[in-house]
Amino acid sequence: MEMINEKVLEILRKTGALLDGHFILSSGLHSPNYVQCAKVFEYPKYGEQIVELIARKILDAGVDVDVVVGPALGGIIVAYEVGKKLNARAIFAEREDNVMKLRRGFEIHKGEKVLIVEDVVTTGKSTFEVVEVVESYGGQIVGFASVINRSGKENPFEEINQKFKGKPYFYLVKFDFPTYNPEDCPLCKSGIPAVKPGSRKMNAK
Repeated sequence: MEMINEKVLEILRKTGALLDGHFILSSGLHSPNYVQCAKVFEYPKYGEQIVELIARKILDAGVDVDVVVGPALGGIIVAYEVGKKLNARAIFAEREDNVMKLRRGFEIHKGEKVLIVEDVVTTGKSTFEVVEVVESYGGQIVGFASVINRSGKENPFEEINQKFKGKPYFYLVKFDFPTYNPEDCPLCKSGIPAVKPGSRKMNAK
């Protein structure tokens, strides 16, 4: 595993962000593993180190960014810190009546170059909801980024939608944790209680 991944893994372990159990993901899928990135940002010094690594990848790739936007809640801190490193505006989208939108006076001006960031990408559902918001304002999506890639794909965005072919996806660590549809979940069949991350205290790996 490359050195950058080892550094990130060390931070994830130190902060207790790697979890074992029975988790209901935001996608609705179930998994025996979860990465609670909020635990990393509980420690600002580690959060800053993580974001520095993401920002360095983006800067090295020469991607020009005007606005960094992330979905609430997981993408808020990441968007803010990446925006700071890239000298770009940082905003977040949030759901109102189950619809992702910009609130609180946030705007994206037509033609602005937008980078969409997340803490963890699994199915990309939240990110694609933000894509719709960005496009409704006339923003130009220039790429995607996350701390963790657990989609099972190198670039899930261009694989899911060909219009994003060639748009870069930057991430630090790729995890191939198993996921299950609820009706096929062996953890459910074993009677192991399922929790939505954050709903109660969980033990670190």
